[in-house]
Amino acid sequence: MISQSQSQLKGMITQSQLTEITGIKDLTTLSGLTEAINNTFIKYEINTPLRISHFLAQVMHESANFKFKKENLFYSAKGLRKIFGKYFLTEEMANGFAKKPSKIANKVYANRMGNGNEASGDGGKFIGRGYIQLTGRDNYTAFAKSSGIDAVNHPELLETIECAALSAGWFWNKTGLNAHADKDDVLTITKRINGGTHGLDDRKAKLIKIKTIIK
Repeated sequence: MISQSQSQLKGMITQSQLTEITGIKDLTTLSGLTEAINNTFIKYEINTPLRISHFLAQVMHESANFKFKKENLFYSAKGLRKIFGKYFLTEEMANGFAKKPSKIANKVYANRMGNGNEASGDGGKFIGRGYIQLTGRDNYTAFAKSSGIDAVNHPELLETIECAALSAGWFWNKTGLNAHADKDDVLTITKRINGGTHGLDDRKAKLIKIKTIIK
């Protein structure tokens, strides 16, 4: 297990620890994921047991245990009415967008987060990507400027393991979450990432488990 002094110096997690935390057994996936996460830890000073534990708990919830790197907007008409009701006021309108993720994103993400209007296609282009789903032209632009990765012209890069982890670290750093991790404040971290408290119980459960491994 990572001791506090070791993690403060190295900010590292081992492949075996990641296996224990995630249950992922594919060695190729684990190797790439371990390297990407460690690079992110080093770059953004996620380098104590509390910081590492909180980061992993949040990222694992957001990505369904590192399974998803892109937002899923494959909604039925009923789902659209439930989740995005203010954009789809009638069933007829929802039917025209059902199970069309890019079209849905263009509508619900139009004219915000730096995106253009619905016709611009920005919503679909800058849909949520990475292990903490980076969304909107403004976030992609800021990440690109900070990292040197051309996420604006090639947003699909955030669907690689390396950039999915790095973009999550960038967002973590941008929103000052190390300070909240130092206070063991899972509620504030969840609100900063989610905009609310969706999935809080699962995030807490993951955090408790990870803390038994990262010490």
